[in-house]
Amino acid sequence: MSEQNKLIDEILKQVMETVSDAPEKLVKDGGSRQMSEKAVQLTEFVGTAIGDTIGLVIANVDGQLLEAMKLEKSYRSIGILGARTGAGPHIMAADEAVKATNTEVIKIELPRDTKGGAGHGSLIIFGGDDVSDVKRAVEVALNELDKTFGDVYGNEAGHIELQYTARASHALEKAFGAPVGKAFGIIVGGPAGIGVVMADTAVKSANVDVVAYSSPADGTSFSNEVILCISGDSGAVRQAVISAREIGKKLLGALGDEPKNDRPSYI
Repeated sequence: MSEQNKLIDEILKQVMETVSDAPEKLVKDGGSRQMSEKAVQLTEFVGTAIGDTIGLVIANVDGQLLEAMKLEKSYRSIGILGARTGAGPHIMAADEAVKATNTEVIKIELPRDTKGGAGHGSLIIFGGDDVSDVKRAVEVALNELDKTFGDVYGNEAGHIELQYTARASHALEKAFGAPVGKAFGIIVGGPAGIGVVMADTAVKSANVDVVAYSSPADGTSFSNEVILCISGDSGAVRQAVISAREIGKKLLGALGDEPKNDRPSYI
């Protein structure tokens, strides 16, 4: 075989190895998310994150689909944040996303999921006229999840979840009726009995206003948890959330191993 033919065979061999390996490779994105190169080739795909979360975007959504979704307004582009595990972390992340972009949260649904656990999954839809804004909103939300999962603690028996923001925006208003611009906190306990005690501890520990209370048959998707939403002065809301976290961790720990969080606490 001539030297030229050997060189051509070697080049072809390297190309074939590269092509065959591509679908299996994983690419790190900011140290917090992993996505396959095969999936990245899809124009609708934005990324993935903790909680079996996937972020997607539709640049020119079909009018029939918009009509079937029964949205309040018509949008040229929509962004999708879907997850098997987590509702509060995703709503808080979406709240930061709409603050940072020219988009709106147009639908929030909380399926009974959590891969068999006590709580919810989530489906959040962003809307906007510019696909770049919508895609950016999904990217911001995906990146925020590393933070908002910081105060989710779990063991084999259940989970507790705490969320706090100094300034609520329209995603929290849509999901929970949060007063826009005021400090806001979310307190979750599952099994639901733990959530009741966490809620009582929170309102006793600081001067806060109760915005919403949800229980298995009233306000949740029949999930085994209690959700309390509070508003008020930023210091008071934060103190109430911290007090609920401390008693919640102790009560959940009585049912099994010490509850652990997968990300650093941010509250």
